[in-house]
Amino acid sequence: MLFGGAFVEHLFPPFPGDVVIVLGAWYAVHGNLPWSVLLVSATAGAVAGAWLDHAVGVALGRRLERRVAAGGARHSRLLSSAQLESFEAAYRRWGSWLLLLNRFMPGVRAFLFVAAGTAGLPRGRVLLLGGLSAAIWNALLLLAGGLLAESSEELVVLVERYTWMAGAALLVVALALAGRYLWKRRQGARR
Repeated sequence: MLFGGAFVEHLFPPFPGDVVIVLGAWYAVHGNLPWSVLLVSATAGAVAGAWLDHAVGVALGRRLERRVAAGGARHSRLLSSAQLESFEAAYRRWGSWLLLLNRFMPGVRAFLFVAAGTAGLPRGRVLLLGGLSAAIWNALLLLAGGLLAESSEELVVLVERYTWMAGAALLVVALALAGRYLWKRRQGARR
């Protein structure tokens, strides 16, 4: 159940994988499931999903490189060689941090692994950082599920609140980055 929840979240990001893990913790508190099995199962599901997302990203990266290399009016308007190189360089610089923090960013987790594959980050490093992030996050969820909630309903409310707040924070960051990009682009156009 936990393996599947963590895995499916990488294929269909709106899937509430964290809720499944927290509910598993609630069952562990009541003696129905051992903690170690929960942690290993949820982390293995996240790593398996990360592996699949990375593989999709590698295929996407190869396709983008072929399109950019082929040139042509249609492809050059979508993505230039310089833009692709800039993305890859930025992700090689910051990607490890993003992967290490990925579990704390609901809604975009899966896309970070696709981007890592597209940018050509080595699979071993991607899975190691993703696995470490998943293990820490899952341990925190299990602790929260075991210590903070008196009932499974209360637990679901806690996770939903966190997800909403984290999503709002990610939206603010995305808007700030978009604003910065547009401002720099406008400044460049003035020159």
